Amino acid sequence: MRAEIIAVGTELLLGQIANTNAQYLSDRLALEGVSVYYHQVVGDNQERLQHVLSLAQTRSDLIVLTGGLGPTDDDLTRESVAAFLGRQLQADSDELQRLRDFFTQLGKEMPLNNQKQTMRIAGGHFLSNPRGTAPGQYVEDGGQHYFLLPGPPTEMRPMVEEQMIPLLRSVMAQSVTIRSRVLRMFGIGESAMEMAVTDILKGQTNPTIAPLASEGEVTLRITARADSEADAYALIRPVEEQLYQRLGKYIYGIDKESLPVAVGNRLKAKKQTLSLAESCTGGLVAAMLTDIPGTSAFFKEGWVTYSNDAKLKQLGVPQEILDAHGAVSEETARFMAQGARREANTDWAISVTGIAGPDGGSPEKPVGLVYVAVAGADGTTVKQFNFHGDRQQIRIRSAKNALYSLLKRLI
Repeated sequence: MRAEIIAVGTELLLGQIANTNAQYLSDRLALEGVSVYYHQVVGDNQERLQHVLSLAQTRSDLIVLTGGLGPTDDDLTRESVAAFLGRQLQADSDELQRLRDFFTQLGKEMPLNNQKQTMRIAGGHFLSNPRGTAPGQYVEDGGQHYFLLPGPPTEMRPMVEEQMIPLLRSVMAQSVTIRSRVLRMFGIGESAMEMAVTDILKGQTNPTIAPLASEGEVTLRITARADSEADAYALIRPVEEQLYQRLGKYIYGIDKESLPVAVGNRLKAKKQTLSLAESCTGGLVAAMLTDIPGTSAFFKEGWVTYSNDAKLKQLGVPQEILDAHGAVSEETARFMAQGARREANTDWAISVTGIAGPDGGSPEKPVGLVYVAVAGADGTTVKQFNFHGDRQQIRIRSAKNALYSLLKRLI
């Protein structure tokens, strides 16, 4: 089955929001053995939307649209699809009552313009949306399958998992399954990694191997096509073992085990706790950790001590250390980590201090100079980094290296 994803919304074209829905849908459909061949993005314009539908109709069996199902005049997806297919929009009394009940539970009266969200394309049926006001829709036409999904990811993703995927499985004519295994690495560059496994990469057929790089990290995605999930993983396993033999010392996690997840898993397994002292990262390490569920099991507290005065008062960094070595120094990083561990009474503490730029550098301490310290019961280690890139890149790389520095101590 060939699939196409059409994201609807002028805000996407203006760059006001990122098109994360297309990424999620491509990944999720691949797990069902559906190949996504095309992505399109179109603004809130019925003529242009019908044009992209016309193009999709010539090349795709499954057409998934996200966005444009709201109550306002510029929400035109359902109207455009209905017109394109030559079908009427029909009022649905059951959906109208659901929507009224939804607003009643919020203690509000349903605005009149929300009624347009209860209009169903003739011959199709609704995908219920208990998390919002916009129901999805499914329509089959001439052997092609159209799914209309809401734009907000918090509404769209559950609808995909709970309704679209089960329905899609029932209408798919093929049973090919695609499964992937992602090997996550740190401490090796993309080019060095590729050189280490170039013969494996050149010999790939099924599974295929795709290298990816992202701000200091490298991943290898192994993807297999088979008749079943078990058969797909049986194809992946020997390739995965080969890659571990070559790159095992750099692999810290698999699949969705990102650096924060890997750190959290190990701390929870050891029943140990963590505190943070951040300067140039401005709380980014804490944000990465608290993005994952269950962080409260190991993360106690953190400080963003951006000024020298904060480092002194909150973490107990001696004034003579700051005067002699400066805020960006091995000595200050060491005292920051030790101070955080002491004040929070945790098993571990990480500190980060550096110059993220674009200003503030000097010949002795250039932009990109960062120190990361890890304090534990067995002592404190400090590592110096010299990062390149803009301010955001330096901050992200600092945060990731801080987590990896702790991870190496935990292994």
